[in-house]
Amino acid sequence: MAVETRYVTSGEVFVAYQISGQSAPDLLFAPGFVSHLEQAWENPDGARFLHGLGAFSRLIRFDKRGTGLSDRSVGIPHLDERIDDIRAVLDAAGSKRAFLFGISEGGPMSILFAATYPDRVAGLILFGTYACAVGASVPQDDLAAAERAVRESWGTGKSLPGFAPSIAGDPAAVQYFAKSERLSASPSDVINLLRMNREIDVRHILPAIRVPTLVVHRRDDVRVRSLAGRELAAGIANARYVELAGNDHIPWVQDQGLIVEEVRQFMGGAPDAVEIDRVLSTVLFTDIVDSTKRAVAVGDRQWRSTLEAHHAAVRSELQRYRGREVKTTGDGFLALFDGPARAVRCAQEIVRAVRPLDLEIRAGVHTGEIEMMGDDVGGIAVHIAARVAQRAHAGEVLASSTVKDLVAGAGLKFIEQGLAELKGLDEAVRLFSAVA
Repeated sequence: MAVETRYVTSGEVFVAYQISGQSAPDLLFAPGFVSHLEQAWENPDGARFLHGLGAFSRLIRFDKRGTGLSDRSVGIPHLDERIDDIRAVLDAAGSKRAFLFGISEGGPMSILFAATYPDRVAGLILFGTYACAVGASVPQDDLAAAERAVRESWGTGKSLPGFAPSIAGDPAAVQYFAKSERLSASPSDVINLLRMNREIDVRHILPAIRVPTLVVHRRDDVRVRSLAGRELAAGIANARYVELAGNDHIPWVQDQGLIVEEVRQFMGGAPDAVEIDRVLSTVLFTDIVDSTKRAVAVGDRQWRSTLEAHHAAVRSELQRYRGREVKTTGDGFLALFDGPARAVRCAQEIVRAVRPLDLEIRAGVHTGEIEMMGDDVGGIAVHIAARVAQRAHAGEVLASSTVKDLVAGAGLKFIEQGLAELKGLDEAVRLFSAVA
């Protein structure tokens, strides 16, 4: 069956996607490490798996940026960009609400999207994946050795035993896998992905998942420990965990029929809608340093003019980085972002933008659950961000460890500032200063 490959732009990047199967419900498939939309249909087992999913869903698939038929040589993709790509593909497909099916490396991005946009997610399905890459691998990955293996043998199919040992002795399977490696990514792209993956950690946001969730893992998965799957299910409220026999990491090898049936039953039993009043968001607080002292020194009229210029500069950067202004706090701002990397970069640009006004600001950034309260927001994440901002020095952007963990691959650099006791919190929070 020929399935049309289409393109949608996400920012300035072209993302390739395909739609197959039935008319509803929508099921978006977030692929693992690397993929190639069209070549996937050439594998009989892979095609049978996709047809199986398409028998009860409108199956929406895409190649992640930097892989397959999507734009290559786009640098190291980070989670902000990846959830933007999911949203762009769903929009292009005309999907208002979809089930997300994240396998392996596609899991963390699906988790972050489901927490950030719960109104667009009917349910979350996770297969052979993890919240934190470090400690999830089997065996414990030596990054240098993994990079060396890519340089020496990528494109030959020698990595197949590390993904599907049950078919590693089949010459035809090795030949197919070798072609898949070559079509899906270059060695340099793979090395970049390996480095980025080592930094992935979405454990902090698992409690923010409010949509129905199914976690499926093979007991002896050769790539990702089943313990990682059990930890996912334990961290997500009311998640259902299914552990299958076998050691293949690729879902369409071995007992693919069991996986397809679990997905079918899960999608059929999920509620039509889940009431969501809390979402994951990145909260930014800014504050002018020594504002009272400055106001006294220059007088009310001049200070009012300076504040107007400050507000204009801040709003310009918020618009540039897709931040949502919630309110001004006298001489500061409270804003929300759907991606932590954008929030940090926006804060850094605000620091620079107000210096020509002879102003210094401090900024605090934290990612967590917020409660929507009309035009205002509340929740512990808002309080944490405010407390973090209070700890920042003049000209400093201070971030929580949650933010730092979520911006892997974004090119941001941080200096650890240690643990801080924040008012109203039982546990200390590890803080990091974002380096300009």
